[in-house]
Amino acid sequence: MIRSRSPRAALLLVALGGAYFAAGKLGLKLAFVHASATAVWPGTGIALAAFLILGYRVWPVIFAGAFLVNLTTVGSVATSIGIAIGNTLEGVVGCYLVSRFAGGQHAFERAQDIFKFAFLAGMVSTTVSATVGVTTLALGGFADWAMYGAIWSTWWLGDAVGAVVVTPFLLLWRENPRLNWTRRQIIELAFLFAGLFFTAWIVFGGRFHYAVKDYPLEYLCIPFLIWAAFRFGRRKAATAICVLAAIATWGTVHGFGPFSREAQNISLLLLQMFVGIMAILSLVLAAEVTEHKRADEHAQQLAGSDPLTGLANYRRLLDALDLEIKRHGRTGRSFAVLLLDLDGLKRINDAHGHLVGSRALCRLSNILQIHCRSIDTAARYGGDEFVLVLPETESAAAVQVAQRVSEELNHDGEEPAISVSSGTATYPRDGKTIDELLTAADRALYLEKDSSNGKLGVPT
Repeated sequence: MIRSRSPRAALLLVALGGAYFAAGKLGLKLAFVHASATAVWPGTGIALAAFLILGYRVWPVIFAGAFLVNLTTVGSVATSIGIAIGNTLEGVVGCYLVSRFAGGQHAFERAQDIFKFAFLAGMVSTTVSATVGVTTLALGGFADWAMYGAIWSTWWLGDAVGAVVVTPFLLLWRENPRLNWTRRQIIELAFLFAGLFFTAWIVFGGRFHYAVKDYPLEYLCIPFLIWAAFRFGRRKAATAICVLAAIATWGTVHGFGPFSREAQNISLLLLQMFVGIMAILSLVLAAEVTEHKRADEHAQQLAGSDPLTGLANYRRLLDALDLEIKRHGRTGRSFAVLLLDLDGLKRINDAHGHLVGSRALCRLSNILQIHCRSIDTAARYGGDEFVLVLPETESAAAVQVAQRVSEELNHDGEEPAISVSSGTATYPRDGKTIDELLTAADRALYLEKDSSNGKLGVPT
């Protein structure tokens, strides 16, 4: 098994090293303050995502990628090794801090963890690479000590924004790579990203007159980020940020957009601060929206389910019955109601305790869930009574369901043994309202109980 996975693992590591090297060379094409210091460094995000996903064992790949990037740029073998050590330590420290204090790979599920990630991975761990790298260059004679502060701040900010933009994008797409979109969602996403692209192209593509290019036009892109966060969650928000960052970087480098200044490095620093802040706020907003949706779904589930068995509660049962009655009015198809009563629950409670009695209720509910169709509704009617709503089912088929449930209870292998009595009613033959239908099923159930007690000689 290990051998079969080794070629795939090796290919993955090679791809990781190639991606890091390509991202590093691309970033260093925008190095204006020093050949080895750039305000755009996506390699930090790639390395941090790799450490979080694959673990610390990938450090040789990151080290080799960073070494080759710097060796083929400027400096000596010694300085390239020093910079590679700093880049690798940056990823290791960032991975440790995020895993220890910000939820690791799940750092983008909660707003508080996103802020922790931004601080620990974006601001703290990136100081390692900047400090080691600039100091190595200065000691090797490839950087002027007088420029230490300017080179360090550029290096640090490039790594910081790379972490908060690229790492969420990679982790969130790995977490859920499937594209389970409806046609409506695809159309809305097309409008969203087309609008974002068009707006970013207008703002950062030099389409404004020079007299208004210094206006805060970058804020025109924010509604699209909010749209992505509110409607589509964290993954689309991270993608929208990457799209905006790519277009804005291209435009700023070419002298376009509100961040364009005479010094290209200053232009990129201003842009990166904007992109970094937008990335954090967009992810926080998306996480909050997602968390609220989960809370609402959980509250709705609790409101409609029985807390002990997890089946539908009485309110959901009434809704299901009402829905089937309306469907009969449209299609003319009848449905059945199966009412089941757990025999001797009081005797079980008295002899074995209420925990065993509750377990007996759960045993019956589990069997109902297993044998329910996706269109059926299993509900706890109250106490020891349960109801199955069986769409498009006649009385004979409902009786077969009751027999199957009873047989499963007889062979479930748990103690004490339990049994059920059942009664069926069919709409509209046995009743044309919910009350009439449930009353008819209840009457049939107690007729079966009386019959069973009579056969056993038990007084009724």
